[in-house]
Amino acid sequence: MTEPKKNKAKFYNIMAIVAIALFIIPQTRTPIQVLLHKGLSYINGSSLIDKEDQENVANVSWELLSETNEHFDLKDTKGKVVLINFWATWCPPCIAEMPSLQELYNDYNDKVIFLFVTNEDFETVNTFKLKKAFNFDVYQPISAPPEVLTTRSIPKTFIIDKRGAIVVEESGAVNWNSETVRNQLDDLISE
Repeated sequence: MTEPKKNKAKFYNIMAIVAIALFIIPQTRTPIQVLLHKGLSYINGSSLIDKEDQENVANVSWELLSETNEHFDLKDTKGKVVLINFWATWCPPCIAEMPSLQELYNDYNDKVIFLFVTNEDFETVNTFKLKKAFNFDVYQPISAPPEVLTTRSIPKTFIIDKRGAIVVEESGAVNWNSETVRNQLDDLISE
């Protein structure tokens, strides 16, 4: 092997070792994962579910508790557009999409019911929100979610129309502050 090829091979080997080390070290792993998921969120978009495949959760009771100790029941959202996001503070794809959800919340929280649902304790959540300057309300489930809203992975986001039909169901990080999502919400609000 010629000298330039040897140097190139050494360089690639060193870069691979550095990349592996960065993923192993906890202090660098999470920020790198968040950055990767943020990039993927611009590829992974929100799309409407075909009408014949939409499931309905109207009149389904699902009790939640807010961080301000208020009870909330999903059945009380009839006639309103609802965005439900299952997330956690330790989840890199959740962290990656959260700024776009905050921006959407800032513009639509008076027209859409946002339910940010987590199983984490409110102290951990509030510390995270304060650090990241997020101001949305967070909820913990009191009862089990309806089967159609049950998820085994996070983040998982649902958008429910005024009739109670699930019109969007997305897993993984998504750029929720996109023109596509805003148009979807505007259309749902105007129905």
